[in-house]
Amino acid sequence: MGEAGRDSRIAVVPGMKSRSRWHSFTCAVHGMVYTLRTQRNTWIELAAAAVVVVAGIWLHIEPLEWAVLGLTVCVILALEAVNSAIEAVVDLVSPDYHELARIAKDAAAGAMLFAVIGSLIVAAAIFGPRVWALVIG
Repeated sequence: MGEAGRDSRIAVVPGMKSRSRWHSFTCAVHGMVYTLRTQRNTWIELAAAAVVVVAGIWLHIEPLEWAVLGLTVCVILALEAVNSAIEAVVDLVSPDYHELARIAKDAAAGAMLFAVIGSLIVAAAIFGPRVWALVIG
């Protein structure tokens, strides 16, 4: 970033560019809180994460498996926030129905679905052998 980007005397339009790293961080926290408060699917995803944690404790998964599950949960929650952001921007710029707006929203939701399918594959790879061993053992 050039000198102009670091100069605190340069006017910044509120809401358009962060004034500091702390401001950027607090904006990000506000985005997380917004997603948690307004997106019903986020609560479903958190409930699924709670089930995964309980299953992981019960089945004694390994540290690397915890890391993979944690990353998977975070990717799901992050994509939920991105999907919400895309929907909000599309609604802002295209309040009336437009085919391209529909495509943008559907593609964002599709990205979320890809991630959910991936998370199910991760869960099957980690929990499947353990559950199978319990069933046949």
